[in-house]
Amino acid sequence: MYQRFNRRRPAEGVFVCRGQSTIVFVTACSRKRKPVLDNPIFHAALIDSWREASSWLVGFYLIMPDHVHLFCAPSDESHEIETWVTFWKRCLRRRLKTAEQLFQAHSFHHRLRQNESYSEKWNYVRMNPVRAGLVTDPDEWPYQGALNELDW
Repeated sequence: MYQRFNRRRPAEGVFVCRGQSTIVFVTACSRKRKPVLDNPIFHAALIDSWREASSWLVGFYLIMPDHVHLFCAPSDESHEIETWVTFWKRCLRRRLKTAEQLFQAHSFHHRLRQNESYSEKWNYVRMNPVRAGLVTDPDEWPYQGALNELDW
């Protein structure tokens, strides 16, 4: 029998298998979806925060005005993804010298399955600024990049 679960948000945690690649797609939305994230100061502070929060490694990422997409992989298995996301958000606030909460409390995350293509997912994500009418070519969008090469 099919049972429907009414969830307000996705299940927590990411199952990490030893000896098997784990790449997670994360979306973090700005508080009240305010379009304040797409600027060079935020971009630089976010990169520095991810480098400081090194228990997960960020691969491709894209910053939109009101949300951030990123792909990440664990560098060690001792930190849950929710703990890591909370940590880099706190680092970011400290770097920007603001007490204001920048992001919604919870983020969305999805572990890529073996039949999913990391590069195809990235190609879809990087078209977001084009679909939003912000640029005509995804390469023109300045708030994107890759910090680490993630093994898939």
